[in-house]
Amino acid sequence: MAEFTYKDVPSFAEARAISKFAQELFLKGEADAVDIMYSKYVSTLVQQPTTIPFLPVGKISAVTAGVGAKAEELKVADKTDLFEFEPDEKTVLSALLPHSLNFQVHQILLEAKASEHSARMVAMKNATDNAKQLIKDLTLEYNKLRQSNITKELLEITTAQMAVG
Repeated sequence: MAEFTYKDVPSFAEARAISKFAQELFLKGEADAVDIMYSKYVSTLVQQPTTIPFLPVGKISAVTAGVGAKAEELKVADKTDLFEFEPDEKTVLSALLPHSLNFQVHQILLEAKASEHSARMVAMKNATDNAKQLIKDLTLEYNKLRQSNITKELLEITTAQMAVG
């Protein structure tokens, strides 16, 4: 339905545009649900394909702090305290929820970009290591052929010397 491009370092404005498009689709009823698929950064060697539900927003049970494998889950209090909102809850939630969704998309873009850079870095390291090994193998092969030719020439010289003398 749409295509979005973003810079090497995704900006918050680019994330906001993507989030706004998804929210509008959902609110107009053109989409029943919006899921986001991205490459989650776990570690330098591990990027995990992940799908998360984006809309509708479900029950918020816990908050995740940190990135990747070092993330810690902050437990939501078991005790249910009542809070009063000024203005009312609906107004506060309708103002904060779009910002929360925008930040979620921005975090996803950053994780996907980190995964891409990590995978590229590992691939380039492997290519460099393979090229070094190939150079080493070819140098060894070249030196063996060169030594073989030198030995062959010495044998020819020695054979010619014995025939003459």
